[in-house]
Amino acid sequence: MSMTTALTNTGARLLRNRRLVRAPIWLYRMRAGALFGPRMMMLEHIGRTSGARRYVVLEVVGRPNPHTVVVASGFGAKAQWFRNIAVNPQVRVWLGSHRPVAATAHVLDQQAVDQALADYRTEHPKTWEQFKLVLEETLGQPITDTDAPLPMVELRVQPRP
Repeated sequence: MSMTTALTNTGARLLRNRRLVRAPIWLYRMRAGALFGPRMMMLEHIGRTSGARRYVVLEVVGRPNPHTVVVASGFGAKAQWFRNIAVNPQVRVWLGSHRPVAATAHVLDQQAVDQALADYRTEHPKTWEQFKLVLEETLGQPITDTDAPLPMVELRVQPRP
C-alpha cells in the first residue's frame, strides 16, 4: 500500500469517527472557533424528524462575497446535515469566534458545483490534492473536473445588525 493510499484511507476513517468530528463543536459553542481558521465553520441545522438542533463543522469551500459561504457534503446527499437542510433551509452559521448568524441554505446546481471546485483547486492546489482523495474515498466514486458527484450548499448569511 502506498503512502498516499494509507493517508487517504486514514483521512476517510477519521471523518467517519463520530466522536472525533464532533469534538470541534464544543469549541465553536465556547466561541473559540477562530482556532480552526477561516476555512472552517459550524452549521446549526434542525433535524428533519426530531426537530432538534444539530451541529456539524464543515470546511469552507468558497466565499464568493462577504455574505455567502459555500460548503461541500463530503458524504454526498446521504449526509444527515445535507438531508436536514433540504427539509428546513433556515440555519445558523458560526464563523470564527463570532456569535452565530442566521442564514438560508441553498443547494447548488451542477454548474455552480463545478465552478466552486475549479475555484478551490486554483486557490488551494496542495490541499486539493489530498482532500480530493479523501472525498473520493468517502463518496465511493471519482471526482472529475466536471459533473463532480459532490453536493455543495451555498449559505446566504444575514448581515449583522
